[in-house]
Amino acid sequence: MRILFVCMGNICRSPVVEAVSRARFARAGLDIEVDSAGTGGWHAGDAADPRSRASALARGYDLSAHRARQVTARDFVLFDKLLVMDRMNLRDLTSLAPGEGHDRIAMFLPWAGLADPRDLPDPYYGDAQDFDHVVTLAERGVDGLIERLGRPIKAQ
Repeated sequence: MRILFVCMGNICRSPVVEAVSRARFARAGLDIEVDSAGTGGWHAGDAADPRSRASALARGYDLSAHRARQVTARDFVLFDKLLVMDRMNLRDLTSLAPGEGHDRIAMFLPWAGLADPRDLPDPYYGDAQDFDHVVTLAERGVDGLIERLGRPIKAQ
């Protein structure tokens, strides 16, 4: 299985979810390929936001190798699921998707089994606490994905 996590610029939320999923899927013994991208390309080639890197690293997730990229048409072929961070990304990605790609797109947190919040909030204009909250929601969401995919979460 291949999952692409999508946010707006691919420097805050989706790289964090990618890093959390990579670590937690491996720990759960799941062979799932993950990546992340943005609906917009203005940050293409940039590292993850320093505040995202700091919040993630404080919880054991290294974003130092991340470089932002924009969603491409090929992503709708390569990935089984494209999980977006919020309703705006859902609208934007759906407008980019070929007809057969629409069924691969879903909201990350609801598809992972979390009813509230529906959107993983964008911390870009927030403070350190907002970035920490993204990591917490990423962990909860990825744990939900692991449960959805039928594997119990192993203790740390």
